[in-house]
Amino acid sequence: MNAPATADSLRQPLSEAAIPQDLFARMRKQNLARWPTGAGVDFEAGVERHKSLPRHKQLAPVLRAADAEGRCLTQPRGGFGTFELQRELMQTLDRDGHADVVPTTTDSYTRNEQWQLAQKGIEESERMGRSMLNGYPMVNYGVDHARRLVDAIDKPAIMLTGTSMPKLTGEIGYAAGYSGYLGSGIAYTVSYIKELSIEEGIRNYQYLDRLAAMYQEAGVELHRRQPGFLTGTNIPPSIAIITAVLDCLLAAAQGVRNYGLEMGQTLHLVQDAAATVVCREMCQEYLARKGYRDVFTPVTLLHWMGAWPQDEAQAAALIGYGGTLAAIAGAVSVTTKSTHEAFGIPTPQANAEGLRTTRMAIYLARGIRLDGLPEFEREKELIRREVRPIVDKVLEMGDGDVAVGTVRAFEAGVLDIPWSPNRHVKSRVLPARDADGCLRILDAGLMPFPKEVLEVHEERLRRRAERDRIAYGPELAVASVYEISEPVAKLLPDRAR
Repeated sequence: MNAPATADSLRQPLSEAAIPQDLFARMRKQNLARWPTGAGVDFEAGVERHKSLPRHKQLAPVLRAADAEGRCLTQPRGGFGTFELQRELMQTLDRDGHADVVPTTTDSYTRNEQWQLAQKGIEESERMGRSMLNGYPMVNYGVDHARRLVDAIDKPAIMLTGTSMPKLTGEIGYAAGYSGYLGSGIAYTVSYIKELSIEEGIRNYQYLDRLAAMYQEAGVELHRRQPGFLTGTNIPPSIAIITAVLDCLLAAAQGVRNYGLEMGQTLHLVQDAAATVVCREMCQEYLARKGYRDVFTPVTLLHWMGAWPQDEAQAAALIGYGGTLAAIAGAVSVTTKSTHEAFGIPTPQANAEGLRTTRMAIYLARGIRLDGLPEFEREKELIRREVRPIVDKVLEMGDGDVAVGTVRAFEAGVLDIPWSPNRHVKSRVLPARDADGCLRILDAGLMPFPKEVLEVHEERLRRRAERDRIAYGPELAVASVYEISEPVAKLLPDRAR
């Protein structure tokens, strides 16, 4: 009789290499035993479930079609604490919001694998008659309820989990018919959690990526997506793209072949369009270097990820402009917000309204591109010059292994994220908005960006500091964080008085 697997017995030295099949089988058995609903996961039944869904409810082919046709899809966020409330929300987003992709956002307890507390939240929500959780407790409700959510809508369903610990949530959602999962080992670990190491975050998502690849091997193409928006503050495109490239390479090594890339909008049309093109380009460049030539990497832009204004008119402008940016940038999809963003979780109706506003903006901006515009071409080249030296250094530090290089690079500060809560990240790099409205690097920390690139950033940031009479330094970075949430009278004062 074999002894039960322990965590140590299932642990190999950190590597980008695909998890061996026999080891992964033992890892899955241990993972599914961690909460009673794990027993409801049946891989073969999950494969048949996905094959039985019509193609318009399978996210991977829907994204491929949108990309081929040059369309920009819409997808909101959204999660409530009971099954009934979540089903109603998803139906509202599908029917009233005309969402192309319908989400299920999980709650904070589920994200941190505190399923006992999530159960108390369910009970309290049912007692109060309203959601007392900030998302849907996917693990607690299990596969059967998740299947019913997928059946309640006529669009593809995606899991939005905001977690560095995706293993059980991913098993349940994929088995139920959810065809997309947002999250990655680097981006979410440096964004959302303090104590978990970068290595553990990578390992956790290697599990999820290997699971998606196992479905692929069984004839089911699932969508995995990398959340490059990071800490919800000002993130220069190059830092988001560097992270996306590394996460993408890690997923490809596990066998993923449909891997989306996400970036939060900077709100500068030219910079966002340039970043969208270069993100996909850089991922494909480094995938090819590693020998992966069949990975589909569509780009999603997200409505502004920083602080939002409380004024609904200003918020509506951000929503419409965000749709315009995504359409002109050539993004395959845009993740939407609502005019309630500054106040908390939106109602289903407000969420649907944000979707419709975005869809109209996409329609109005259809077919517009910036190709050939000198500023656009210069910005693309500048971003490339920022991305390549960092990614190359990470690969060098890992002797070619992305996982090893990433951990070593964060330890050395070669990889860094602004305002990261994770104690394994140095967070010395500081961004700020320049005189033209682009996000630039104010302080590179220990990241080895080329000197001539940083000189371009400094010149443009000093012009902003002089114009707005803000000291060149941390004060400029802080002012940039809160800028978009300021009242419009402060942003555009009436200078005639």
